[in-house]
Amino acid sequence: MVAAANPARHPTHAVPVPAAASHDPQALLDWYDRHRRRLPWRAEPGQTADPYHVFLSEIMLQQTTVVTVAPYYADFLARWPDVAALARARLEEVLSRWAGLGYYARARNLHACARAVVERHDGRFPAEEAALRALPGIGPYTAAAIASIAFDRRAAPVDGNWERVVARLFAVEEALPKARAKLRALALTLLPDARFGDFAQAMMDLGATLCTPRKPACALCPWRESCAARADGAPERYPVKTAKAARPTRRGIAFLALRADGAVLVRSRPEKGLLGGMSEVPSTPWEVDGPGHVAAHAPLQADWKALNATVTHAFSHFALELGIWRARLPAKMAAPAGHRWVRPAQFEAEAFPSVMVKVLEYID
Repeated sequence: MVAAANPARHPTHAVPVPAAASHDPQALLDWYDRHRRRLPWRAEPGQTADPYHVFLSEIMLQQTTVVTVAPYYADFLARWPDVAALARARLEEVLSRWAGLGYYARARNLHACARAVVERHDGRFPAEEAALRALPGIGPYTAAAIASIAFDRRAAPVDGNWERVVARLFAVEEALPKARAKLRALALTLLPDARFGDFAQAMMDLGATLCTPRKPACALCPWRESCAARADGAPERYPVKTAKAARPTRRGIAFLALRADGAVLVRSRPEKGLLGGMSEVPSTPWEVDGPGHVAAHAPLQADWKALNATVTHAFSHFALELGIWRARLPAKMAAPAGHRWVRPAQFEAEAFPSVMVKVLEYID
């Protein structure tokens, strides 16, 4: 049971921080040996982790849940069973299989990194953090995750789960994101003398299953006796976070051009920027004040009719509202420059992001 909060403690003052040595890493490893999650990309006890499996899963899991990632991971692994196979794939195909997973720059980085591993390292992932960070799309967290989990190197892959656990163990009052450097430094003090990969995954599992954002199961935690936040009776207050700014709403119009033979007019977005390289129905610019002179952005001359429909979608830094204009065109209508006609039977080969899948629901 969580102890009652201490009313004498001012909310802006940290409780005494337990000595790092009291957070016994072996206690966490023992807990992990009993309660480890079985995940598709995780090696079984006694087996060596495959660096490609770790790489693929870690890129997919950024900003995404385990439940969402699992079928995508299985599909990618079936299509491209090793890094060389992924490097040989066309980027368009990778984007197509990624569609719906979100944060599409990850897919481009995934492909670029696979090619770099083949070209620079003969198809073998390097084991050291510094060499991993030199690869496209590999940041500090992913490099540490691959180094520790795949190669058992001493590294701290500090993700959201790690941050929450460390912030509570030490009752860190500094708010995120500014506190990240401090949390990483404290995380390094927790590392054991061996089994670095298991420890990294144990921290992830602890945060995902017991030390959760709301209603943490403190009574079951192997570190409950040395946790400063639990001792203070307020574990849910950590990690402290800076209030987020309100997310703006952008608006636009999607032009749904339907040919008599069933084909839909689409185009590819620029390689760089939001949804780079993905397929889309042509639209006006997405602007906070809404589009002006809508007809001027139409991809071709047609009898456009505004539908009584709005597609909404939430991106990480803004919300989007798209109205829909639809036009029906002759079967032999040519596509304007930079566009192409695609039949519904071919949609699976296109890299449509989730927002465009919503728009395409109005093709009837």
